[in-house]
Amino acid sequence: MKIPVERTIFFFNGHHAWGGGEKWHFDTAYRLNKDGFPVTIIAAPQSELSQRAAKVGIPLVTVPIGNLRFLNPIKILKLYRILRSAFAESIVLNLSSDVKAAGLAARLAGVSRIIYRRGSAIPIRDTWLNRFLFRYIITDIIANSEETKRTILANNSDLFPKEKIQVIYNGIDLQQFDQRLSSGGVCKSGRVILGHVGRLSHEKNQKFLIDVTCALKNAGIDCCLKIAGTGPLEEELKRYAMQRGVQDHVFFMGFVENVPSFLASIDIFLLSSHWEGFGYVLIEAMAAKKPIVAFESSSTPEVVCDGETGYLVPHNNHDAFVQRILDLTTDTHKRISFGRAGRERVEKVFSGQYSYERLKRILELNNVAI
Repeated sequence: MKIPVERTIFFFNGHHAWGGGEKWHFDTAYRLNKDGFPVTIIAAPQSELSQRAAKVGIPLVTVPIGNLRFLNPIKILKLYRILRSAFAESIVLNLSSDVKAAGLAARLAGVSRIIYRRGSAIPIRDTWLNRFLFRYIITDIIANSEETKRTILANNSDLFPKEKIQVIYNGIDLQQFDQRLSSGGVCKSGRVILGHVGRLSHEKNQKFLIDVTCALKNAGIDCCLKIAGTGPLEEELKRYAMQRGVQDHVFFMGFVENVPSFLASIDIFLLSSHWEGFGYVLIEAMAAKKPIVAFESSSTPEVVCDGETGYLVPHNNHDAFVQRILDLTTDTHKRISFGRAGRERVEKVFSGQYSYERLKRILELNNVAI
């Protein structure tokens, strides 16, 4: 594979699974590549990101990435050679572990911009290693929300210059989104369809949603919950649904390729995460004109307007969560109103074009001839 050799912008993502960070890296690299900027993605072989990049023709380098990549000088040397030979201008990193390996390789290769794109609203530990990385390796940080920005410095206000942390909300290309949006069966049979999209893992807290479905069933509400996603807790969650007696009301859809179409098939979108860096699926659900019920924690209040585009309830407050769903199941007009307001908010605040232009300014690409 021939690597671009002029002002190359690298996107390094060592995660094998697909999530919000991988979606952001893919969408951003795709857009830059389409506009003629020299872009290359470095990802693990057979990862969802590498497969999608190859499918649409984004320049790609695959590197076997294991859990001990920071301790593996051979892999760091390989990354160094890739970046050095491509005259890398900038590199955008995804995971904290990516900073340790690819960040170090980029510094050794003389890459001028080493940008850490932080997508988790979890405080960074104040360790000697992190102090070294944030002082001597990282040159810029992109946070996906104000809450994420706050948590970066929560444990050490001097960890990194605050003025070098830029917030760029996850944007959505509505034209592309709408092309994949097919009409769904919204309450056609009288059954309310609740929906959720997320990795089946602890932080997404899907057991809470199963408990909520059980409460709605006991309240005599004809509803079902469709969960899109895969993850390490899949079998455990299926067993839990059986234990709660809602195996006929909770449907595990697996990995869903067409998320817009999935969202079109539901009535209310639910998010029960313990924390979210941004919650990409929230703006997707709002773009599909679906009302939201979620926790008023982490970055969610930056996305969802309580009482306008959905409802926000205290973290893990089961009764309040159930009540808000009941409010929406019994008021079709409110569901429609919230959905329309959500779509309008996405158009005004979470435009993919706005986020894209912000990123180009950070990458100093606005005046680059292509």
